[in-house]
Amino acid sequence: MNQEPITSLKGIGEKTGALFKRLGIETVEDLLHDYPRAYDVYEPAIPVGQVQEGRICTVCGQLLRTATVRRFQNVQVIVTVVKDLTGSLSLTWFNMPYLRSALQMGRVLLFRGRVVKKGSRLSMEQPEIFTQEAYEKVMHSMQPVYSQTKGLGNKAIVKAVTQALSQRQMEREYLPEGLRKKYELAEYNYAVEHIHFPSDQQELLAARKRLVFDEFLFFLLAVRRLKDKRQDAGSIYKMKPVEEVKRVKQELPFKLTQAQEKVLGEIERDMDSGLVMNRLIQGDVGSGKTIIAVLALLQAACHGYQGALMAPTEVLAKQHFESMEELFAAHKVQARAVLVTGSMTAKEKRLAYERIAGHQVDIIVGTHALIQEKVIYDKLALVITDEQHRFGVGQREALGRKGTEQKGQEASASWQRGGQPHVLVMSATPIPRTLAIILYGDLDISILDEMPADRLPIKNCVVDTGYRDRAYRFIEREVAAGRQAYVICPMVEESEMLDAENVLDYTKLLQKKLMLGIVVEYLHGKMKGREKNQIMERFASGEIQVLVSTTVVEVGVNVPNATVMMIENAERFGLAQLHQLRGRVGRGKHQSYCIMVDCSGEEDTRKRLDILNRSNDGFYIASEDLKLRGPGDIFGLRQSGEMEFKLADIFTDADILKTVSEEVKEMTRQDPMLKGEEYGALRERMEQYLGAGMEQVNL
Repeated sequence: MNQEPITSLKGIGEKTGALFKRLGIETVEDLLHDYPRAYDVYEPAIPVGQVQEGRICTVCGQLLRTATVRRFQNVQVIVTVVKDLTGSLSLTWFNMPYLRSALQMGRVLLFRGRVVKKGSRLSMEQPEIFTQEAYEKVMHSMQPVYSQTKGLGNKAIVKAVTQALSQRQMEREYLPEGLRKKYELAEYNYAVEHIHFPSDQQELLAARKRLVFDEFLFFLLAVRRLKDKRQDAGSIYKMKPVEEVKRVKQELPFKLTQAQEKVLGEIERDMDSGLVMNRLIQGDVGSGKTIIAVLALLQAACHGYQGALMAPTEVLAKQHFESMEELFAAHKVQARAVLVTGSMTAKEKRLAYERIAGHQVDIIVGTHALIQEKVIYDKLALVITDEQHRFGVGQREALGRKGTEQKGQEASASWQRGGQPHVLVMSATPIPRTLAIILYGDLDISILDEMPADRLPIKNCVVDTGYRDRAYRFIEREVAAGRQAYVICPMVEESEMLDAENVLDYTKLLQKKLMLGIVVEYLHGKMKGREKNQIMERFASGEIQVLVSTTVVEVGVNVPNATVMMIENAERFGLAQLHQLRGRVGRGKHQSYCIMVDCSGEEDTRKRLDILNRSNDGFYIASEDLKLRGPGDIFGLRQSGEMEFKLADIFTDADILKTVSEEVKEMTRQDPMLKGEEYGALRERMEQYLGAGMEQVNL
C-alpha cells in the first residue's frame, strides 16, 4: 500500500495538499481509494430545439456571429449564438476572452454545457468546445466526477489520480484464485484503475463488483471475529430486574408500547442470564429506543455497577445527558450521571475521569471520547451505542474491551474472565431483517415496530422546482408560529461537474428570500467539530430558525420544535436516507411536514419518491427500495450511512452482501483461522484492515 504523502505527486505542494486534506486525502493510497461519486458520460449531440433547463447536453450547429466581449464591472463576458434547423441557443463564457478567435461566424462546432434560463430565453453557460472529430473521440466515454472543495476542482483531482495510477506499484492479488473464478471477480489492480477511468459501463460494473465484494468480505470477517469472541461468553454482571426500574417505568407520563415492553423484557433476560448480552435494538425514528436505554442503565446502577451510553455527536450526547438528569430528578432517582466529550477542557476531563474511576458516578454519557485510554471504569457492566452504523466494528470492540481494563480487577482472574460488559446497540436505520442478520451477525436483534400513540404522522409532499417559492412562504409561516425548519442540500459547495443545490449558495439565497429577522445558518461535514457543535446547539436552543445542511443532520441532534424538513434534489438520495432525514422532524407535539423537491422531472423518479408519500414506516420503505434498485442504479443514491463502506451500498448491493456472507461461512467452516496457504495474502490484508496482528484475530 502506498503511504507516500499526497504532496509527493508532481504539482501538489503544501497549499494544494491542505485542500486534499479537507477531503480526507493525505496519502497517495487515500487518493486511489477516493472513488468517483459519479461519471460524466459524453452523449451524442441533440438538436438545439430539444435542450432543457438544468441539463448538461451537447449541441452541434453553426455560429450565427463572431463572439463579442462585453465587460460588466470586473467580469469579461463572451457571447455568441449557435443555430441549427430546430432553433438557436445563446452561448456565454466568463473571463475567457481568448476564445473569441476560435468563435468565428459560420464555423460548425459542438458545444457541451449546462443549460440555464435567463428571463424567458435558454442559454448555455461555460460550454466546452469541440470540433466534430474531437467530440467523436470522447463520445460515450465516462469521465470521473469526484467530491470537491473550494479551490480544488474536478480537473485537478483527475490529474492527480492519473499521476498516482501511472506511478503506483502493482499490489499483490490477495483473493484466492478459486474465489475470483467462482464469482467472476476482476483482478485487484485492474479494479482500482477502472473504477476511476472505465471506458464503458461494463468495465465500470466489473471494477465496482470486485471492490464492493472486498469491502463486504473484510467487514463480515471482522464481524465473524467479534461473534466468535463473544459467543457464550460468561458474565459476572448478573442483574435481576429491580423495583426501582419498575417504579420509574410506572411513573412515566406515558405508557410504554407493547413493542417497548417486549424489548425491555429481552434485555432484562439477557442481563440476568449469566452470559454477556450482545443485542441490537432496531427501531424507526421516534419508536422510543432512548427510554429503554435509560431504564437498562438504571438497572445496572441499581446493582452497583456502571453503565456507558455513547452517542455519535456531542450535541446528542449532551441532550441524552440533560434529559436523563431531568428524568432522574423528577422521579427522585439516586443514580448519578456524568458527561464526557472531546470539547471539554483538560481540567474538566480530568475531574470527570476521577469521578468515573472512583465510582462517584454510575452512568457515563459521551461520544467516542468514552473509548479513549484515559477513561478507567469501575465495574463497567453495560455499554450502549446510539446509532450503531456511525460506529465501526473497531470502535464497538474497543468500548467492549473496557471491561477488561477496569479499576480494581487486576488482582482477580475471575473478574478478568467475566468482566466484559453487556453490549446494547441502537439503530434507527431501517434495514430489512434479512440484511440486518448478516450485518449484525455478532448480535441478537430486537425490533421496535410500533410507534407511541401520541406521535402525529408527518405530512409529506413531493414537488417540482416550481413549488420553491410557496415552500419558502410556508417556512415563514411556521417560523412566525414559533417553529423551526431544516433545508437539506446534497452538496457543500458548487461543483463544476454536478448540477445540484449546495449548502453555501442556498444559505445566501434563503437569507435574501426569507423575511427579515429569520436567522438562517448552514452546517456541513467539512466544518470543524467545535463549529458544528456550536451551530447544532444554537439550532437546538432556537437561536437559529432555519438550518441549511448536508445529510450530516441525519443523526446527532434532537429538536422537537423543528416542524419542516425541505429536501432539495430529493432524487439524489436513497429512500431509506430520505426517511432518516424526515425523521429529524415530527419529534414534538406540533404537526410536522416534509417537502421533497424533485429536480429530475423524470416519471420513474417521481414514482420512487411517491413511496415516501404513502408511508412513514421505515422498514416498509427500505424493503420497497430494495425491490426497486437494480444493478445499474449505483450512483447518487448511496444510503448505507457510514458502516465502514466507501463504495458498497447494502441496498443496491444486497445480492453481493448475501453472497459474501455465505462465502465467509464456508471459508471459516473449512479453515476457521484461515491458516491455509491460499489465504496467506488475505490474512496480511486483514491485518491492515483491522489494524491488529493476526494472532488477535480469531476468525
